[in-house]
Amino acid sequence: MASKLPSRLTPRLYLDQHQDELTAFLQKIIRLRTVNPPGENYGAITQLLATSLRDLGLQVRRLPVPRAFQNKALPGLFGYPRYNVIGFWNAGAKKTIHFNAHYDVVPVSGRWRHGSAFNPMLERGWIYGRGSADMKGAIASIIFALQALRQTGVRPNFNVEVSFVADEETDSALGTGWITQYGKLRADYAVVGEGGEGNAICCGHNGVVWLNVQVHGKAAHGSLPTQGINALEKMAALVLALGGYKRQLRRQTFRAPNGEMLRPTINIGGVFSAGEGGKVNTVPAAASFTIDRRVLPNENVRTAERELTAFLKKAARQIPQCRITVNKISDNFSCYRPPSHPLFTALQASVTRIRRRPTNFVVSTGFNDMHFFAQVKKIPTVGYGPGGIDYHGVDERARVKDLVDSAKIYADLLTTFQG
Repeated sequence: MASKLPSRLTPRLYLDQHQDELTAFLQKIIRLRTVNPPGENYGAITQLLATSLRDLGLQVRRLPVPRAFQNKALPGLFGYPRYNVIGFWNAGAKKTIHFNAHYDVVPVSGRWRHGSAFNPMLERGWIYGRGSADMKGAIASIIFALQALRQTGVRPNFNVEVSFVADEETDSALGTGWITQYGKLRADYAVVGEGGEGNAICCGHNGVVWLNVQVHGKAAHGSLPTQGINALEKMAALVLALGGYKRQLRRQTFRAPNGEMLRPTINIGGVFSAGEGGKVNTVPAAASFTIDRRVLPNENVRTAERELTAFLKKAARQIPQCRITVNKISDNFSCYRPPSHPLFTALQASVTRIRRRPTNFVVSTGFNDMHFFAQVKKIPTVGYGPGGIDYHGVDERARVKDLVDSAKIYADLLTTFQG
């Protein structure tokens, strides 16, 4: 990290002068291929991040997830241990703000036009690379916000707690889910570095229920199809019946603070299969498909799962010889807090000060790790970070200006929010 500069330099000016250092740091952590699944290079990146926080004077814990806990959540992946990093800056304050970001990234597909996924390219004010937007960019912004405060001698109004976590891309059970249960956090407020970006702050997000529906048929020779039960045909009939469930969902709404009217959604068949033993001249004995049901903040995840499962079973009973098994893959809670809370209005003021444009509040249709802090820790939680373009896609990228602005916003929040 850079040597200490005269205290008359403000955090904002410091970040303007050190944006090249910020981008170089982001490029460095992008080069570590933390692809999940399966969970590569978690040890290396958490060692690097722990060192970066220690260099800033934080008390750091690098916590391995116990093998028994990991085996329950991810059986068979002992070769890919999970680690979470927690740092703490004791500023002598009564309360603590927590900043959270995940370091895992999704696998890569497609041909990149700007560099390659793990050989990040800086071009025309953008950093291209897997994780630049989702969400190693937020990690860089958090670290450099703290560095700017340290190097300019500005003390935050709160103690600062930081977590860099695993596995957000595979439901967070071993990342933020684990630290909020077992990490002995001291947070009174939380800022998750995604969900909101630009001049939009995330004050809540949808929940989700993921189901897998197995349809059971009976195999037979293709020349004698009446002797079998075609699982694919039964699956097709069941999928068509779900049109009725979609119509039911249209009656449910949630109005976000920016006036947007949200409705629950259902995505059918993100993954579908004919099962084992498939052959052109065989009546398929099995078929399966997934359902992605997004749950509004004013809905209950457990109720949504129960009602969808009941609809599927009732629909199957009305289809001759249709037998199904419904299994839950995963779920995540929604969360929402009206943006009148002082944390929310303080962050809104910081974003407006730095970006010089009016700032509004949104509810994300996707989900992130906000709900763990909001629901498990029951503390005020917002989502805001540098964001980017083409999350999970070819040529994923983050704008350098947004990375620097986010660092400025975090530093501004820490020095203006009064609690």
